[in-house]
Amino acid sequence: MNLKNNNDTQQIRYPIEQQPAPGETLEIASGVRWLSMPMPGSLGFINLYLLRDHHGWWIVDTGLSNEQTAALWQRVFADELAGEPVVGVICTHMHPDHIGQARMITEHFQCPLYMTRGEYYQARTFANGGSESHSSWIGQRFYQRAGMPADYLEEIGKMWSQRASEGMSMPMLPGGYERLVDGQVLSIGDNDWRVVVGSGHSPEHACLYCAQLKVLISGDQILPIITSNVSVHPSEPNANPLKDWMESHDHLLEVIPDDTFVLPAHNLPFYGVRARLRDLISHHDDRMLAIEEACAEPQVAKDLLPVLFNRKLDPRQTMMALGEAIAHVHLLIHRNRLERIAGEDGIDRFRAIDPSLARRTHPDGHEAPDEAPTYV
Repeated sequence: MNLKNNNDTQQIRYPIEQQPAPGETLEIASGVRWLSMPMPGSLGFINLYLLRDHHGWWIVDTGLSNEQTAALWQRVFADELAGEPVVGVICTHMHPDHIGQARMITEHFQCPLYMTRGEYYQARTFANGGSESHSSWIGQRFYQRAGMPADYLEEIGKMWSQRASEGMSMPMLPGGYERLVDGQVLSIGDNDWRVVVGSGHSPEHACLYCAQLKVLISGDQILPIITSNVSVHPSEPNANPLKDWMESHDHLLEVIPDDTFVLPAHNLPFYGVRARLRDLISHHDDRMLAIEEACAEPQVAKDLLPVLFNRKLDPRQTMMALGEAIAHVHLLIHRNRLERIAGEDGIDRFRAIDPSLARRTHPDGHEAPDEAPTYV
């Protein structure tokens, strides 16, 4: 989702106005270098980071699994690392634009991969066919319950084939890894980086915070302009990822100071982390209230998409939008504001049940629906 400007987002400040050219790096803090790799679609690029150690470099996130990104990494190795090796690779989470070159880099330098356990094993599961739940009876039942037509799985299959050609398929990971856990400290060069784990966008997303530098490498957990996709998927149809997402942002508000320089995976590095976190929380609260209002009469998940998005969506966007809508519905059920009605036709409907809704409602005061979900 793209967030609209409000008083909080206007507090965000970008000290650097342009990302480095592909294959080049820019030092943005002592011992921290920023580089970008190309991505298809509206995002255009992903931010990756190099951390200087005493005898080499650490890489944080790796880009897509395609030949273009691999060639750019070879250029970085030759021109930007001053002949020194990579001693460790950290992947913030399991999505293909973050882990796509992890195997190549760790094999090239024979160095370890660092990830949280949930991210590493989910990535390995998906790389071994675990994402096929979209095209199985599991996916068929999931989309039927959401009110989607019977041929929607065929559309998803065609979409995934196209995404694979863009490097967005799940790559193979190294056969072993070093586990990251919340609160762990990595001493890299003269700096200590504390692991801060969030959830919702992915199972155990690792951010890295350095108090000495006042820098947070936030991955997809905190982005300055867009908010990461938080979805329910056929592989875990009754998950409640938005609950995890909101709780993670509350936790980040507790532990990350406001003068922190945030290095995100997408868009530009920025200041204004606490305003941004509050804006993200407020945005989802507003979306949940709009859904709750729409469910004054029972609604099918598919029919909630216009509450969140204001134009016709292609099959890929529809998949993400539906996952987001269901994520909002599940948190509302958890908060006892909606109930699920299982229909004899195999379709679930959702009805508002909180008597305080009449007092809380403001249907003319919501943010406008977004154009489309963002693939992050």
